[in-house]
Amino acid sequence: MATIKKTNYKIHRNRPTIGITGPDKGGEVAWVFTAFGVLLAGGRPVHITPSNPRTADGLQGLIVGGGADVDPKTYQQDSVFQEYLKRTLKNPRKNFFQRIWRFTRWIYYPVLFFVRKLFSRKPQWSLDHDRDHLEFQLIDQAVKKNLPVLGICRGSQLLNVYFRGTLHQDISDFYKEEPNPSSIFPVKKVTFKPGSKLEQIIGGPKLKVNALHHQAVHTPGKGLDIVATESNGVVQAIEHVERDFIMGVQWHPEYLPRRQEQRRLFQALVQKAREVNRQIEEPDMAEALAQPRDAALVSLDQQVAETAEKSAL
Repeated sequence: MATIKKTNYKIHRNRPTIGITGPDKGGEVAWVFTAFGVLLAGGRPVHITPSNPRTADGLQGLIVGGGADVDPKTYQQDSVFQEYLKRTLKNPRKNFFQRIWRFTRWIYYPVLFFVRKLFSRKPQWSLDHDRDHLEFQLIDQAVKKNLPVLGICRGSQLLNVYFRGTLHQDISDFYKEEPNPSSIFPVKKVTFKPGSKLEQIIGGPKLKVNALHHQAVHTPGKGLDIVATESNGVVQAIEHVERDFIMGVQWHPEYLPRRQEQRRLFQALVQKAREVNRQIEEPDMAEALAQPRDAALVSLDQQVAETAEKSAL
């Protein structure tokens, strides 16, 4: 087990400290983009991994990040440039600078794809036990101290498990009539529940999002509400109905910094973090991690193992 360093952290009231969790390997690109989103929103990002753990002491907000990078089987490079040609070079009404701007907007996704592929590891659908245990402790501390929490993709699923919800281990059954895309491109359209906090943050009833997941929330946990879905019913976002800011999104807003509505998620988190008036007192994380693994994690492990067994047959 990694050594826990106890440090006295100061509260940065203008730039609240936001903890961002991730794996030891395979999450470098996600960390960089998530940290960038927090920085743009006015926060101070802190990286937390199983080999570099810390308590929630000194944090004013928490982001439970996604899993290791997924290496998609197909890449839509041809369609990207065809779309570029269609919308720019073949459009005589666009001047030279407008065409260049559109080109940079479309080239962003291929560049991001190759950067992620460069740092990605072999896809792993099993649980990262050490990371899950660490994140459970951090979520527990954040919930008890009413810190704002944002779960991204796998982080959203873990939030749901923390509140005793269940997951779909494989969502392929939802895509019998059309394929389930795995892409950093905004390829899916989600619809928000009217009046939800998330709808108010995004600023509209619908949003196009990317998709890099094969699991999703099934039954929402205690106090959680489903606030965004695809047309086929796959859950894309959850939020706590009684807490000020505890929500999870199934997509990856960190990879879409160009889109204002995606940046608003980080802005809302940082704004709520500024309202945290006091530091969470420092518990002994080493003692916390020495506790028995949560029953919900044990149950989830068994489900994953059974799913993997069935897939291997």
